[in-house]
Amino acid sequence: MQVTRRRRRVEKEHFVLLGRNIGRRTTLVTACVSAVALAVTGTAFAQTHQFGTEQVGQITDQGQVISSDQYIAPYGDRLVINNGKIMSSSVSPDGTHLAASVTDGGAALSIVDLKSWKVQQLVSNSASSTPRISSNSVGQEGPTYSPDGSQLWLGQTDGYTRFTVNADGSVADPTSVSIPADGPKHALVGEAVFSADGSTVYSAVNGQNRVVAISAATGAIQQSWSVGNAPRDVTVVGSKLYVSNEGGRPAKAGDTTINSYNTQVPADPKTAATTTGTVSVIDLANPAAAVASINVGLHPTALYAKNGALFVTNTATNEVSVIDTHRDKVVQTIATQPWPEASVGYEPDAVTLTDDGHLLVTLGRANAVAVYRYTTPQEPVSYVGLIPTDYFPAEIATVGNKVVVSNTRGIDARRPTNSAGHATHDTTSSLQQFTLPNDRAIKSETAKVFKQNGWTGGAVSLAKGKGKAKPVPVPARLGDPSTIKHVFLIVKENRTYDQVFGDIPQGNGDPSLAQFGENVTPNQHALTQQFGLYDNTYDIGTNSAEGHNWLMQADNPEYTESSAGEYLRSYDTEDDALGHQRTGFIWTGAQAAGKSVRDFGEFQQFLAKPSGSSWQNLYCDTKNMEATGQDTAYRLDSSSPIPSLNDVSVHGFPKFDTSVPDIYRAEIWKRDFEKNGPANLNMFWLSSDHTGGPANATAQVADNDLAVGKMVDTISHSPYWKDSAIFVVEDDSQAGLDHVDGHRAPIQIISPWAQHGTVDSHYYSQITMIRTIEQILGIHPMNQKDSAATPMRGAFTKKADFRPFKALPNRTSLTAGLATPPACGLDTPAPEDPGAAPVPSAKVPAAKQAVAAKWDTWKSHQRLTGPNAVPDFANPAQMNHLTWYQTHEWTKPYPGEDKVFAPEDVPGAYIPSPESDG
Repeated sequence: MQVTRRRRRVEKEHFVLLGRNIGRRTTLVTACVSAVALAVTGTAFAQTHQFGTEQVGQITDQGQVISSDQYIAPYGDRLVINNGKIMSSSVSPDGTHLAASVTDGGAALSIVDLKSWKVQQLVSNSASSTPRISSNSVGQEGPTYSPDGSQLWLGQTDGYTRFTVNADGSVADPTSVSIPADGPKHALVGEAVFSADGSTVYSAVNGQNRVVAISAATGAIQQSWSVGNAPRDVTVVGSKLYVSNEGGRPAKAGDTTINSYNTQVPADPKTAATTTGTVSVIDLANPAAAVASINVGLHPTALYAKNGALFVTNTATNEVSVIDTHRDKVVQTIATQPWPEASVGYEPDAVTLTDDGHLLVTLGRANAVAVYRYTTPQEPVSYVGLIPTDYFPAEIATVGNKVVVSNTRGIDARRPTNSAGHATHDTTSSLQQFTLPNDRAIKSETAKVFKQNGWTGGAVSLAKGKGKAKPVPVPARLGDPSTIKHVFLIVKENRTYDQVFGDIPQGNGDPSLAQFGENVTPNQHALTQQFGLYDNTYDIGTNSAEGHNWLMQADNPEYTESSAGEYLRSYDTEDDALGHQRTGFIWTGAQAAGKSVRDFGEFQQFLAKPSGSSWQNLYCDTKNMEATGQDTAYRLDSSSPIPSLNDVSVHGFPKFDTSVPDIYRAEIWKRDFEKNGPANLNMFWLSSDHTGGPANATAQVADNDLAVGKMVDTISHSPYWKDSAIFVVEDDSQAGLDHVDGHRAPIQIISPWAQHGTVDSHYYSQITMIRTIEQILGIHPMNQKDSAATPMRGAFTKKADFRPFKALPNRTSLTAGLATPPACGLDTPAPEDPGAAPVPSAKVPAAKQAVAAKWDTWKSHQRLTGPNAVPDFANPAQMNHLTWYQTHEWTKPYPGEDKVFAPEDVPGAYIPSPESDG
């Protein structure tokens, strides 16, 4: 399918270019150049100031732009690893090598030679790997070297893979060390640590809330202790074993609890976040003695012991507890809040102490190492400053006079590729090493970290008094009145900018990557003409587990970030207290601000469907409801385990399930809207554009487009239109390619108060969108990420345009590709626009029917439909290939390839699916 640019549309449309880089592409200056000066003067560049129109991947004076509202410019030497994200790492006892567990890049283990500063070996389940292991799953912590460096243990789903370490540092002879499942609870091991003599391995069995002692020689379990919830890190100090329990203590009678991997953990009844954090103490000299417990901050993760002190990173409360190991008492708590505007969201996740008394703490979400001067456990530390790192530092160690940092996301999703674009799963990681600079130099680097994170004074300015300020769309001060009273946040699934808008000549699109152009998404295209096109906006997450968190929490908490190597404990963290930040969600912030909330599917975990509620029947039911006004014949029930969300949810609106048409969801919402009106904050999950359901990919995206068009039509013709704003966003952009960056995604801002007919090329992200919603509704930012974000004031105007939007009929058959037609008949779409790219045929050419049949079989195993449907269960490389093949009539190979592959032959099919508990 070749998307064409049409002179007719250039003449017909009236786009104004906002913030365009004139020299970027010659095709970007085709529309209404005379209006540019007026538009720029009017907006005064109120957007995210530090980025302007820079793009992800661009190298600037501040550093490289990444998708999370940050620059990166690490101090010291950098080694980029193009084999996925580092989950954890450790340095060999002789300091010559680093072993890193990796994910999302086709490998499980990377061995780096620290002297040559090169990747020496990759180990995976690929047939070409030497040695080859059975699984690429990796846990949150490890791998672990034995004291003499002869063994390396890699944590995996149900135990460990034990390697022999060769003289040159490479590994060989993998042997499985199994820890059996306990009913539904897999081992999901955390850290492993050796006894001083190397004979015993102590393992935190994260999934079973216990610690076991394992024979290093035979792999036999010799001892087991019950500890707190979700034990993660362990360390030996003398005859004592310390264990960090990320989920805190076991629940007691009378506690409010929330589930976490089949364990009820103490949790806040509103935010559903954990309320306790503990360190267990096991007496190895007396194994039968009761396990002691020390209270620390929330989400204790990393442990590091030295000179009578145990340092504990409390990731959720942004502090380090210092425990005197002689008395087993917390004697000092070190705050890791470098920026006074926000108290949370820095996420300390690793710690070490240098021989000269510098305490180093990695701040994962701040891309920095915090440096303190330290003397004794009781003597208060003194803060020195920050050292910049790459994206999300997660481990730190000293090797001689060098400091080595492992950065989980490296330089973002910028792995070299042979295709025409980038994808979110082109993930990288990195190592950096440096000699610790003097205090004066550290202070200079601190200023760089502040600039790279956008930390400025007065970022969260509060209203001084009610009624004094004049209402504007996006108030300058939080709590001042807005002309907008009702916000609609519509969350969709997985598309890139180029996939949807690559065919629009006024934007920075690549038409060769457009899969769902104007004939598939006529409403989204019409909405860009009326309300503006945003062609430099980024989703942050790689997948749904991350994406929905970025939207609901303005963060992907460290627990979810560090769980990406296996995702078996939880994927969508709606049903896991460990995935919830203590400052709550956007809806709890709205409630705290006195605003009403209604939820339609977003962040829901459970779905009950009555018998007979197939896609076909729900499609016909929608037609019947529209024609007769009758209620639905199929009462679905979608719910959330989070009390504060479940209480404001419309339970008849289904969560993710690609066997539910989005036009059905839109009709369920419309009836509620007509009966009850909108809340101040209205949240939606419209998921058909994920694709993979009974209809083919183009039909499902068209279904999603029609649902959005109808919803905007309804709102814009209602009495509420005059003070409404609709934000349309993908949860992530993982399911396709984009020529700028895999994180670039289509967004839409639809309101009488939105700029109309513009092309806005300023850097925006999901975080800036959430901050804009917060500013409109008076919601206090949740953490340092949205606190630092600049509201999208330039996307709005003080002069409203109240013209409504008229939904366009679908041009693509919504029933295309169905194996069984609906009883009410096949959908007959409106005529295509002959000037736009044609809709691909649902028929499979004879020569490709065999390979298409293999894809149908593959799809039937991917948990895309039904009450237990899981977004992103399918392998991402395979899912993207299927969608590409369907939208290119099974005749065009995936970009960068030379043939149409069967599922098992897809390059990248070795990448583990984000959800693997099938």
